[in-house]
Amino acid sequence: MNSITGFTLEEMKQFVRDHFEQFVNQKNIAIGKVNFAADFVDHGAGVPVGLPPGPEGAMQYVAGALRKFPDMRVTIEDLITEADKVVVRNRWTATDPNTNQKFAFRGIVIWRISNRQLAERWAFLEPAKAV
Repeated sequence: MNSITGFTLEEMKQFVRDHFEQFVNQKNIAIGKVNFAADFVDHGAGVPVGLPPGPEGAMQYVAGALRKFPDMRVTIEDLITEADKVVVRNRWTATDPNTNQKFAFRGIVIWRISNRQLAERWAFLEPAKAV
């Protein structure tokens, strides 16, 4: 077990898998209060300006996306762990409720884990494409 993360590498992978499944796919925004560290920092591309710091900002960001695209889902395609980081390559899908147009995009996310919580996130998301 890593003394910084509180997890083994395999446990870190499972924690991130579970986070995406609960937070996005099951729309359990409240899990952010458990999974995000109080001083969580989001360096993600496309994060709207003006969100509050810490878990609240991340929770507002995802809750807003889920309101706009209620069927949004994320599928993890790759997970790589090293030291206190988990790198995720994922695919997102959703339908624009106004046009019924389905779209998808991929992304790369790096999570830093500390004390069994998500402490930082760096993300790159490609532009969405119609499918």
